[in-house]
Amino acid sequence: MKIAVLSGKGGTGKTLVSVNLAAIAKQAMYIDCDVEEPNGHLFFKPTDLSEKAVTTNVPLVDSKLCDGCKKCVEFCKFNALAYTAKNLIVFNEVCHFCGGCIIVCPQKALTAKERTIGKIQRGISRNVAVHTGIMNTGEASGIPIIEKLLTYGSSKQDKQIFIDCPPGSACIVMETIKDADYCILTAEPTIFGAHNLKMVYELVKLFKKPFGVVLNKCLDGENPSEDFCIEKDIKILCRIPFDNELGALNSNAEIAVWKSKRYHDLFSHLYEVVLKEAKRA
Repeated sequence: MKIAVLSGKGGTGKTLVSVNLAAIAKQAMYIDCDVEEPNGHLFFKPTDLSEKAVTTNVPLVDSKLCDGCKKCVEFCKFNALAYTAKNLIVFNEVCHFCGGCIIVCPQKALTAKERTIGKIQRGISRNVAVHTGIMNTGEASGIPIIEKLLTYGSSKQDKQIFIDCPPGSACIVMETIKDADYCILTAEPTIFGAHNLKMVYELVKLFKKPFGVVLNKCLDGENPSEDFCIEKDIKILCRIPFDNELGALNSNAEIAVWKSKRYHDLFSHLYEVVLKEAKRA
């Protein structure tokens, strides 16, 4: 079963929830798809690490064949090509390599070359297989890394798979949740938190994914995110308190369920609720 944990912004507890749920399971795989700023590995501290580069293709120009017709420039919707001073320039960082420029070039002046955009680290932490995607600085899109990451989870039917999504609701998040069996939305108890919860709520509804909400940093008093859940009749899976003990564990990159009985019990209950809801869906 693939369970994706997502949020409308960073800092809502997405990694806290996904890391601790993976740690509480008997056999689990944790996949960190927040490829711009992955931090799950800081908690798991995996051993037996291996790395593999992730590459994509970009156009390679043969200036001897290019006659400056600009058909490739006109075709590219990402503005990854420009023709100036009798030279065709390729902006690798914004190229999505759809391959169209190669097809439309009448002079066959464009071919493909491989370029490294990031890497995947794999390791083990107790009962958890840890997979981390790391995108090189300056890259426009981490989708190829996420696609590669998720292939590891597709063959592990004997494990509970927890996917730590990128924050927000952009294309990179859509790629991450498209094959998920269940989604957990994390939210803070603020007006801003409720606004960002609405963003990911609309996303999972669009993808017709079963989902529930974890309310994090809960205090007595008003909770706009909880009000939004009540208004939309959204299942609240768990309320995590705003707590010094949990804050200290998190700040020290400690996995709460391995250090605190209180949070072992809380996340064990959340785990059972999530499995029940996912199977019901």
